[in-house]
Parts: sequence; C-alpha cells; structure tokens
Amino acid sequence: MIKDGDRGNCGVRENQNGKLISLVYGKPVSINLDPIEKKPLYHFLPGEDTLSFGTAGCNLHCMYCQNWEISQCKPEKFHIKEVLPEQIVKECKADESRIISYTYTEPTIFYEYMSDTANLASKNKLRNVMVSNGFINQIPLKKLMPLLDAANIDLKGNDKYYKKVTGAWIEPVQNALIALKKKKVWLELTNLIVPTLNDSEKQIKWLAEWVYDNLGENVPLHFSAFWPTYKLKQLPSTSLEKLKKAREIAMKKLNYVYVGNVNFDEGNTTFCPGCKKAVIKRGGFYITQNLLKETGGKCPYCNEKIAGIWK
Repeated sequence: MIKDGDRGNCGVRENQNGKLISLVYGKPVSINLDPIEKKPLYHFLPGEDTLSFGTAGCNLHCMYCQNWEISQCKPEKFHIKEVLPEQIVKECKADESRIISYTYTEPTIFYEYMSDTANLASKNKLRNVMVSNGFINQIPLKKLMPLLDAANIDLKGNDKYYKKVTGAWIEPVQNALIALKKKKVWLELTNLIVPTLNDSEKQIKWLAEWVYDNLGENVPLHFSAFWPTYKLKQLPSTSLEKLKKAREIAMKKLNYVYVGNVNFDEGNTTFCPGCKKAVIKRGGFYITQNLLKETGGKCPYCNEKIAGIWK
C-alpha cells in the first residue's frame, strides 16, 4: 500500500489523491540509435539499427547495476524535454530504422509510455523490442505481448541469488519467460556472471537445464561479463576462462550460446547446430559476415533451419 504523496518501490509512481501517477511518461533520460546486437539480440533482424530509449527508475535494486545512476535515481533529478510516443515513432522513421527498443532501464517502469509507443509503432509497421528483467505481473504482460516482436530478458540466477542481489524473487521472471515463449514473441536471454555469487558450474548447469526444459534448446543465451560497479566494486571482473566454461556447459543443452562484454570472436559467432559451421560472424556489436541474409535463415551448407527472425 502506498500512502498519499508517497511513491512505490520503483520511485516513479506516486499516489496523488488516491490515483497512482507515472512521473516518467514522455520523459526519456536517453534516446539513441543502436545496433540490434547491442540489446543483445543476435537472432532478430541482424545488422539492423534500433531506436532505443528508457526513463529513470527500476523495480529491482541489483547491487551490480551498470546504469544505477538512472535506474536508482528519482526522475525529478533529470531536466528532460518531453518526448511523446508520436515523436518517438517519427524519429524512428527519420533515422530509417524499423525497430523501437524499450531498454537502458526497466521498461515495465514506464509501462504506459512503452505500451502507447508500441501500439503506435505497430500501426506504423515498426517492430517493438523489450529489454527487461522480466519481473512483471501476468495481466499487464498479457496486454503488452501482442505488441511485442522480440524481447531479451535477464535470467540472473536461482531464487537465492535474486533475493540476495536484486531484492526480488525468481518466480515472476520464470512465468514471464514461459508466457512470452508461448505467445511466440522472439526471445533471447542474458545472464550476467558475477564472480563468487552466481558463477559456479552447478548454477550454470541449472540455468541451462531450466531454459532447455521450459523454453527449449533454440532460445539463445548470452553470458555477459561482470565489471566491478555500484555496490559490488570489491569483486573481481569475470574472467574469459569462466565465460568460456559457462558457454561450454550451456552448449551441452542449448544450440545457441554467446559470450558478451569481452573480446572473444567465437563467443559472438552464430554456428549452425547441424553442421557446426559459422553462419553469422560479428565484430563487437557489428555484423562482419551474414550467410543467412539470402537464405531466409537456412544454413547455406546443410540447409538446417536456424532459429530466429531473419527478414
């Protein structure tokens, strides 16, 4: 319950005379044109640019948050020019992009802003991408899913890890992932490996098995390197060896496993699960070779269908 004049846990919804009011609608703290690979989405229109934006606030309080200056900050600390959904769509078209991404901070925090923009974007034949922690109730998620084309969701670790590091719990995230998959929203996952907290081989194995059992072997999983920040500056960064080992473990269950935030070309390459040959090569966030562009997503070597949305 939120008393009159107070705000919820996210810091951006305020009880004003009995009505819960969003303080961030139309107030993005950042708008940029990014490669879709930066979200990260590797199996959704590779090589495309996406207009990306986000507001202040978050419903989680991750101790390692790399965007804590905006996610854990009150919105009034930013002096922002209003940018309404119509302007977002107009700017996306002006940038010759076909995709709008709701990202940087948690999009469920600016749910109404995201929903209105996504609805207008769909009417203008633009694609909608949500980059989220997945901590959302089922009713608003069901309303949103018909507007979404793709999503990258953080699956951070087991329930003990969520409660210790994020202030949340895992069940709503798992339910959201299963719902998105059933609704056929293109889905990719990100797991930030934090040394001493969720980097054990047992946890990596559990993660891969949960994805395999509940979402299937074709959902791409991105392991990401941790860098000391916010409240976990005392921890070391994630080693390349640890990331490689996590990828090796997960690939026993999943067809597409990637490694991010480090220089490791093989970890950014899409391999055919059939013949094991490289079909998309990346340098950082950019495509250096895409053999699926002309085949509609089929491996040019063995004709295996590569899971994803390619055109």
